[in-house]
Amino acid sequence: MFETLKNAFKNKEVRTKILITIGLLFIYRLGCWIPIPGLNFGALDAAFTSEGGVFSENGLLGLLSGVTGNALKNGALFAIGVTPYINASIILQLLTVAIPKLQEYSKQGDEGKKKITLITRIITLVLAIAQSIAISVSFYRAGAFYTDVFGPLTNDGAIGFFIAVLMVTGAMLTMWLGERITDYGIGNGISLLIFVGIISSAGLAIIAKFQEWFGGSETAPWELVGFLLLVIAIFMLIVFVDTAERRVQVQYAKQIKGRKMYGGQSTYIPVKLNASGVLPIIFATALITFPQMIAQMINNASDFSQWWNKWLGAGTPIYSVLVALLILFFSYFYAQIEFNPEDISRNIQQYGGVIKSVRPGKPTTEYLSRISKRLTLFGAIFLAFIALVPSVIFAAVLQDATLVNAFSATGMLIVVSVALELNKQLQSQLMMKQYKGFLK
Repeated sequence: MFETLKNAFKNKEVRTKILITIGLLFIYRLGCWIPIPGLNFGALDAAFTSEGGVFSENGLLGLLSGVTGNALKNGALFAIGVTPYINASIILQLLTVAIPKLQEYSKQGDEGKKKITLITRIITLVLAIAQSIAISVSFYRAGAFYTDVFGPLTNDGAIGFFIAVLMVTGAMLTMWLGERITDYGIGNGISLLIFVGIISSAGLAIIAKFQEWFGGSETAPWELVGFLLLVIAIFMLIVFVDTAERRVQVQYAKQIKGRKMYGGQSTYIPVKLNASGVLPIIFATALITFPQMIAQMINNASDFSQWWNKWLGAGTPIYSVLVALLILFFSYFYAQIEFNPEDISRNIQQYGGVIKSVRPGKPTTEYLSRISKRLTLFGAIFLAFIALVPSVIFAAVLQDATLVNAFSATGMLIVVSVALELNKQLQSQLMMKQYKGFLK
């Protein structure tokens, strides 16, 4: 990774893309600290430091604030970050499987991509409006509206509307920054914005622990060392599984056409152990927390909300079992989308290839399907382990909730996945520049 960055800065074009990316990420982080007028930040800070409820460390807004790098806790312009865009992308992926017209767009190349991008933006705007209104209502119930700042405009409804509009504007501007990073920077702009937000939250937690250490705390250094060792161990496990793959060897027969001979070489089909990445965890947690989110936004003290928090809230046994089952379901769902054994078998047979000891046609399809299902099962078990076990280990070893919530399971997977993808992109861009220089 460090060698790739060193070589990237030596190349002028790649270095320019890196600097553009850094500049746009700086603008994003600046927007995470620009305050929204009309908020009482003292009341907002008190709400986020309270125990229990939607603003707590394990509450809905507390977790959302961690993903955005504490932008929501700061009452900043980019308070909801890229969350609406992520949800819109997930919804569109599910709809693409069910709606033939969207499937047609996905196969139309650049023109279809533009149409899908436009639909994603529209869904993002709708979700940003709904989410900003819900958060504005939560701010109002927490007593975080500061009416004196507007003078004659002292109506709570008008202030809430104004705050919601600014949050929607921030969400759309965040989406625009992500797209500019993808177009003019290194690439994967949205993923990099999430990456920076998670790293910022973890960095702030570590800095706070260092301040306790220098302030004379005797337990702070041991908690910090334990936290870093656990994070490194989990990161190594994630990297190992994320890069693991089953290589199915394919042998192509020799073909003579005219005076030239084609084929005769041996290659392989890489089948990844965790092909779906972090998406099954995101889908599972989003689905099981959606009723809780609606209940907390409408009335956190209702009987339904209290029942849900008691039996199906985060950390309860039933919650853990349901999350594991949903992760298993979505892992198989995405495996069927990403890896189609029938199409791969047809392509192998069309180009004169054969898998050793497996007959072409239906036996090859069944063989590839069997491999895919087994790998998907191991990948789903790994995702369920990462989603549930690390938080339990952190809570048992560390007593500080700030460090425990610094890196969520989804956050760790996203950080590792984005870092590995960033390294691959830099390597591919450096290779393209080398080929261009060779052709010149």
